[in-house]
Amino acid sequence: MRTLLHNATIVNEGQSIQGSVVIEGARIAEVLTNGKPLSAPCDKMIDATGCYLLPGIIDDHVHFRDPGLTHKADILTESRAAAAGGVTSIMDMPNTNPQTTTLDALNAKLDLLNEKCIVNHSCYFGATNDNYTEFDKLDKHRVCGIKLFMGSSTGNMLVDRINSLQRIFQGTDMLIAAHCEDQETIKQNTEKYKEKFGEDVPLAKHPSIRSVEACYRSSHLAVRLATEANARLHLLHISTAKELKLFHQAPLAEKRITAEACVAHLLFDTADYARLGARIKCNPAVKRRSDRDALRSAVRSGLIDVIATDHAPHVLAEKQGGALKAMSGMPMIQFSLVSMLELADEGVFSIETVVEKMCHAPAQLYGISQRGYIREGYQADLVLVRPSTPWQVNTDVILSKCGWSPLEGHTFNWKVEKTFANGHIVYQDNAVDENYRGEELRFN
Repeated sequence: MRTLLHNATIVNEGQSIQGSVVIEGARIAEVLTNGKPLSAPCDKMIDATGCYLLPGIIDDHVHFRDPGLTHKADILTESRAAAAGGVTSIMDMPNTNPQTTTLDALNAKLDLLNEKCIVNHSCYFGATNDNYTEFDKLDKHRVCGIKLFMGSSTGNMLVDRINSLQRIFQGTDMLIAAHCEDQETIKQNTEKYKEKFGEDVPLAKHPSIRSVEACYRSSHLAVRLATEANARLHLLHISTAKELKLFHQAPLAEKRITAEACVAHLLFDTADYARLGARIKCNPAVKRRSDRDALRSAVRSGLIDVIATDHAPHVLAEKQGGALKAMSGMPMIQFSLVSMLELADEGVFSIETVVEKMCHAPAQLYGISQRGYIREGYQADLVLVRPSTPWQVNTDVILSKCGWSPLEGHTFNWKVEKTFANGHIVYQDNAVDENYRGEELRFN
């Protein structure tokens, strides 16, 4: 079957150009620009006039809560939301129940992803204080990296012994993806606010408890340990302007230490707590507008390499209770792409930068085989988006199992029209093909 996506604006590798793409089976057979003709007839034509054709989004940071936390979310429901959002590949985190910290748990997680995930997928192996001896047994072509919690969050997988941290950084040539928040600083800040407010610390104090200094101290330590070991470090969800001092501008291929910004930290700031409350409570916390604006600038300059979601659903009942009791995390995957396209409309960064940070850079950074670009011979992971009549996020359109979004009530002017995974339409006409299963990602 040859399908022609005709007359789109193709956004790829730093340019936007009018053209068409031929899908043959699971792959991109032809990219037709600058008057290049079809090599052979097509069986089907999709008129993409007025649409933008992008590589499928690769989200390197999701929590699909499966296994063990499936009252919040599961792989099927969250991959459904991913497909509706133009996300064609995900990498799932290990803080589930059981935690993905043994080879048996890892193999069980990969089996579960193959059984339930609509989009393409991999998962991280979680580091603990004493499982670094298992790293050499991992299949580097199947496992996207090592997840290291240098700050506690859902699942409490904190690694806090300096000798264990040194062994982790020295013990693998795989990518180490780190959550960095200094626990001693958080503990001191918590005690200070409990003395003032008791157990009911106001939610607005969350970014003061999980403070700029807590983030910087831990990120600085991670960078130092990675530099000493010449390890491959990817710092997740950078949330402060101060942490940006730890990074430098260089071609991605030359970097050993890279940085991710998450959609929530690019959209929200502390002023939004009054309006959205615990719906935007996450770890690390959403911080000041100056931090948000510095992150946006770092996306433009290249200090930030990747944009992801840290998609982390909880049911609303778990989001009650202020700074100390409300759980941290929010569902973002369904609306991440349209949110970034909106920022492009506002001039925060270009649509080409959106594609660079959400498609090309994750593929390059993780060494994903034949995905992340619109290239002949690559897997046909594609998303058609259209500038549309305004539409509003409400509970009727939310596909995550938790059933809510911090973006409820927000009006978007972009819409995902179709999402292709391996040449198969997994989303169109506001419907997901729940019978399709994505492929395991392969890493070079």
